[in-house]
Amino acid sequence: MTDTVLIAGAGPTGLALAIHLALHDIPVRVIDAAPGPATTSRALGLQPRGVEVLERIGALGDLPQRSQSSLNMSYNEGSRTVLRLHVGQAVADQPKQALLISQADVEGTMRQRLAELGGHVEWDTRLVAARQDDMSVIATVQTADGTELHIEAHWLVGCDGAHSTVRKLAAIGFPGRKLLERLLMVDVRAQWPLDKNGSTTWMDAGHMLSVTALPDDTWRVFTEPPPDLPDQLSENEISDRVLSEFSRRSGVSLDTVTDIRWASEFRIHRRLADAYRRGRILLAGDAAHIQSPTGGQGQNTGLGDAENLAWKLVLVARGRAEQRLLDTYEGERRPLARKVLRATSTAVDIMLPHDPWKRLLRDKVVLPVVRLPAVQRRLWLAASQLGISYRGGPLAPAAHRWMRGPRPGDRMPDLACRRLDGGRTTLHAAISGRWVVLAGDQHDAARHAEAAGAQLGADLVVALTPIEPYSHDVVLIRPDGHIGWRDHPAPDKLTAWLNQVLWPA
Repeated sequence: MTDTVLIAGAGPTGLALAIHLALHDIPVRVIDAAPGPATTSRALGLQPRGVEVLERIGALGDLPQRSQSSLNMSYNEGSRTVLRLHVGQAVADQPKQALLISQADVEGTMRQRLAELGGHVEWDTRLVAARQDDMSVIATVQTADGTELHIEAHWLVGCDGAHSTVRKLAAIGFPGRKLLERLLMVDVRAQWPLDKNGSTTWMDAGHMLSVTALPDDTWRVFTEPPPDLPDQLSENEISDRVLSEFSRRSGVSLDTVTDIRWASEFRIHRRLADAYRRGRILLAGDAAHIQSPTGGQGQNTGLGDAENLAWKLVLVARGRAEQRLLDTYEGERRPLARKVLRATSTAVDIMLPHDPWKRLLRDKVVLPVVRLPAVQRRLWLAASQLGISYRGGPLAPAAHRWMRGPRPGDRMPDLACRRLDGGRTTLHAAISGRWVVLAGDQHDAARHAEAAGAQLGADLVVALTPIEPYSHDVVLIRPDGHIGWRDHPAPDKLTAWLNQVLWPA
C-alpha cells in the first residue's frame, strides 16, 4: 500500500504533523537519520501558541506540570542589572502561559501520543534521494546497515532541520545571513546562586554570555567567543572555555559543578526558504526558516507550520480538496516566518550590539522604553504568537472592516461551550484536528455543521454553542484555531465559501 505522507525528521514539527495526520487515519511514515531520540535540551520552551497546538492534538500530556511558567530575564552590565523582564507577569491574564522545558521532554511526550495513535519513528533511516511525478514521490532511504529502500508516497514533507536534505533534493534555495558568527554552549549540573526561574545575560565585554536555569539543578551557559578562537574545538575545550568565561564574568565559583551534560558550538543564521512547496515535496519548521533563538520562536513557529499544513493535507489526501489548497500553506505561513525572522534579528542587533554608538542607543533609549510594563506586555504578547492572523491571506482576503470581534483569518479565543448533546467542553479541546461550527442557537449550529460536513466530511466537523452569549453570527473555526468563515446564519453562504476554498476556480 502506498504511504500517503512520508515525513523526514522526527523533531517537534515532524511529530506534530504526524500526530495530526494519524488522528484522521492518514497513512504516515516518519523517518529520521539520527540513531535514536535526542537527549540534549536544544530548544528550551513552548510559547503559548505551541502549548495550544499540542493541546489541540492531545500531545500536551503532563508538560505543564513539569515546566516552569513564571520566568525572569535579567540583563547585566558587569555586576549591575540594567533590565529585568518578568515573563508571565506581563501576560498573567492570558489563558495559556509559556513553558520552560527541554525540547527533549517535549519530543518524548509527542512520541508517546504518536504511539497511542499507532505511529512510530524509524530511526537510523537517512533520506538519500527523491524523485517525483504527477502522482507520487519515490524516496530512497538508507538504513543503519547500509541497505537502501525505496518508499513510495503521495507527499514528502521535509521537517529535517536547517541542513534539510529534503530542501536540497527539491532544489529550493535557502538565502539569508549570519546573525552571530559563533556561539559556544554547555549544559551543566551545579549549585549556583543565580535565579532558578529564568535567565541572566551579561551584555558587556564586547560579547554576550548567558545562563538559563533548567530543571534538576541544570544550567545552560552560552557565550560569544572572540573571533580569533580556533575552529573545531573538542567538547572539553568548549566546556573549559565557556565555564571559565562564566566564572570570570559572574564571579560564581565552579566548585559545585558535578556534571557536564552537553557541549557544542553553533552559528546563528537568519534564513528563509524561497518556496515551501515544490510539486509533491513540502518544507516545514527549520527546513523552511531559521532564526535567532531570541524569544523562543523557532520550535513554536515549526509547530504552527505543522498544524497549518496538516489540516490541508488531510483534506487533499481524502479527496475533499484540490491540490492547490496546499499552496495556501506557503501563502499563510511564509509571510509569518519572514516577520518572525525580522523581529528576532532586530532583537539580536539591539540587545547585543558591537558598535559603541549602538550600545549607547540601547542603554539610553531602548532599555528605558522596554522597562515600561505596557511595552513588556506587548513584547510578550508578540512572542506568545497568540496574535497571529491570516487576514489578507489567500483564505481570508476580504477586510471585513466593519465586523466587530475576531474576523476571518484571526485566531479564535478559547470559549466554554456545549456540544449538541449538552455536554460541556472548551472550543480548543473540542477541535482535536477538526473544524468547529459555533452558533448561539443549537438548531443553527446543527444545520451549518451538516452543510460543512457535506463538504469536509461529517467526521471532521463538530457543532458547539457557547455557554456565555458570544455573537449572533455563525462562526466556522479551522482545525488550527483560526476563523475560516463568519456570517449571519446562512448554510448556503457557508457552502459557497467552502467550495471556493476547497475547489478554487
